[in-house]
Amino acid sequence: MNKPQSGAIVLLTFSLTILAAVIAIGLGSVTIAVPEIIKTLFSASSTAVHDTIIWDIRLPRVLLAMIIGANIAISGALLQAVMGNPLADPGLTGVTSGAAVCVLIIMLAAPEYTQFIPLAAFVGGLFAATIVYALAWRRNGISPITIILSGVAVNALCGGGIGYLSIIYSDRLPSAVQWLNGSLAAKGNNALFMVFPYAIVGWILSIFAIRKANIIRMGDQVASNLGENVNRIRISLSILAVFLAAISVAAIGMIGFVGLVVPHMARLLVGSNYKYLLPMSMALGALVLLLADTGGRTLFSPLEIPAGILMAVVGGPYFLYLMRRGKF
Repeated sequence: MNKPQSGAIVLLTFSLTILAAVIAIGLGSVTIAVPEIIKTLFSASSTAVHDTIIWDIRLPRVLLAMIIGANIAISGALLQAVMGNPLADPGLTGVTSGAAVCVLIIMLAAPEYTQFIPLAAFVGGLFAATIVYALAWRRNGISPITIILSGVAVNALCGGGIGYLSIIYSDRLPSAVQWLNGSLAAKGNNALFMVFPYAIVGWILSIFAIRKANIIRMGDQVASNLGENVNRIRISLSILAVFLAAISVAAIGMIGFVGLVVPHMARLLVGSNYKYLLPMSMALGALVLLLADTGGRTLFSPLEIPAGILMAVVGGPYFLYLMRRGKF
């Protein structure tokens, strides 16, 4: 059901996200005024130092945070439609940890094959999602509570795998610590250029998935009555959700709760119609992760807190709040 002015709310959120990005570029150990940022972005900076800070350090990081946030939020929104559970997200359903295990295998055991990290993340995430989906399936549909319990089991299994890899490759672990905590520190143009083409493909496919997501959220019986193949829809949307989450894990590591918190916020603002919910999740996801990363690198300076840790601090209590309200 749509809420009044849903389109206007989506546009306003995109505008706020762009404004937040400009402000975030100016924040840090060297503060840069907004007019100077705009001047640098669209013409030339008055100083070479500002040019370097903006183009080589802060802009790539800001864009990467926004892209990753959008990816994970869209992934969460799609998984919630597929599983019929507002508590489903890439982290809670094991997709993130499954992708992380496969990425960590390459990072620690076979670093010479780093070009295969995106593929490994996708395979790991898809395998984890398949296990959760299979365990949650019942004759009369998917059991919402079993999704969460299955996700907990898969997360525990993958956590054991991550712990095992951390022990046997402890000498190589320092290079992966920031990645394990979902940090955007030292992420520059290389990471941005790696994830951006995949993200564009995922966003385009998400546009075509809106109608299917709206159909599947109405229930299996309604979808079948409309002549739709329910299982085919679930599989295609799940693959797309895993793809978006996996490339995000491959780029910056494990970021939890964005896929849970953001679609729920978007649903409160614009309703459950995916025509508005998906772009709203995209804009809010970009904004939320951008704020988390900017806060982590500025509020505790000179110490930098990874965005993944901040999202866990915020997302954990929010998850408990949803449980308390009986959202299963």
